[in-house]
Amino acid sequence: MTTSAPLAGIAPLTHWGVIRARGDDAATFLHSQLTNDFSQLGPNEARLAGYCSAKGRLLASFVAWSTGPDEVLLACHKSVLAPTLKRLSMFVLRSKCKLSDASAEVHLHGLAGQQAEQAVGALAVWTKRDVDGTQLIRMPDAAGVARALLATSADAPAGPALPLDTWRWLEVQSGIAVIEAATAEHFVPQMLNFELVGYVNFQKGCYPGQEIVARAQYRGTVKRRMFLFDVDAAALPGQEVFHSADPGQPAGQVANAAPRIGGSGSSVLVELKLAALEGGEIHLASPDGPMLAQRDLPYPVLSDAGQPA
Repeated sequence: MTTSAPLAGIAPLTHWGVIRARGDDAATFLHSQLTNDFSQLGPNEARLAGYCSAKGRLLASFVAWSTGPDEVLLACHKSVLAPTLKRLSMFVLRSKCKLSDASAEVHLHGLAGQQAEQAVGALAVWTKRDVDGTQLIRMPDAAGVARALLATSADAPAGPALPLDTWRWLEVQSGIAVIEAATAEHFVPQMLNFELVGYVNFQKGCYPGQEIVARAQYRGTVKRRMFLFDVDAAALPGQEVFHSADPGQPAGQVANAAPRIGGSGSSVLVELKLAALEGGEIHLASPDGPMLAQRDLPYPVLSDAGQPA
């Protein structure tokens, strides 16, 4: 990859917000609502989790971690925070858990490259370190670049500024999709490879949509997956894509998009019919729109037959 843009520095994550769950039942309540296991969330761990409708469609996705025995923080895309907070609050009922928007108190920053390497040291992916009232979480590398998430109530540490678009491009390159308002209720978790990157625990108890998510997993009904592409055009989450062999209907949808580093156009994570990868061309927004060029995800994606897609 040739680029003059810096892939190291610190970026305020203004596109993200934070939900706080506080109370004796905070972890228990989240365990009953989200796709991952919160009953075993340790003090030095972070984890991914999805929030589904009763139909198994994703309403939001989170990076979650505890700050103490009675508090869990959930980082999500800012565009879904308010409706997610409202919906979750409807189900608290008698649980000893209070939910609130903590975005004004907990500031999120993305560290990349040398800044991330120096901060996380030997931390394993999705482990957490508490330093002077801040939480530092090691995230998976993206495009060979180390990444970390910093949550603090104070100012970010000093260091070179990282453009937010660069961080967003790294998010796309990581192959870990984030639910935004434009894509809420569009995808079952497996369509976005959520179970491949740690969003879903299939051994835990019930949560909204759990039966549908489990059925898709164990009955081999996943006919759509998410893949990484570049396209010589601006792209937006929620845009449809079309396959040249079947231009009359969409073949998939953009989950996340970011301006491409070192060139024009965008890098995109696209949910797609597996059959669309068997030949032909895939186009953005219309059957004659810009053509997508597939790139490698940082993990393998298997088809229903167990073969690489």
